[in-house]
Amino acid sequence: MSATTSKNSRARAIAASKQFAVTDSRHDAFGAFAARASSWLGSKWAFLGAILIIVIWACSGPLFHFSDTWQLVINTGTTIVTFLMVFLIQNTQNRDAKAINLKLNELIYATDAAGDQMLDIEKLSDEELNKMQARYEQIRAECIRREGKISQS
Repeated sequence: MSATTSKNSRARAIAASKQFAVTDSRHDAFGAFAARASSWLGSKWAFLGAILIIVIWACSGPLFHFSDTWQLVINTGTTIVTFLMVFLIQNTQNRDAKAINLKLNELIYATDAAGDQMLDIEKLSDEELNKMQARYEQIRAECIRREGKISQS
């Protein structure tokens, strides 16, 4: 690829990406909340807080004679926290996957040699993805076969 073609591809990609620039994300209150909550809940301080809660709960066992209610408190608390965390984690993973796919789409779009048919392939059916995977497995096998011939020469 020539330097001019490369510059043209880069300029085309930059111009296309500017039309999608996000300047205001206030309309996505849950997304902003989930991002902040995931960031905080994934910190060492949240982990230390969780350990502190467990230690306090365990130390309070003799005070409550290790009763069923004492056990129910930690079981209920952890169940509720786990239930809510599933949704925060899923939201974060969905956002990360979407961002990565968009970045890959931008790279494909900006690279003249790349196949534009690869854009948004995450929306294909499993059958279509399996066909594409088989195609790339054939390409890989052909490369290995060629390398074997080269190394034998």
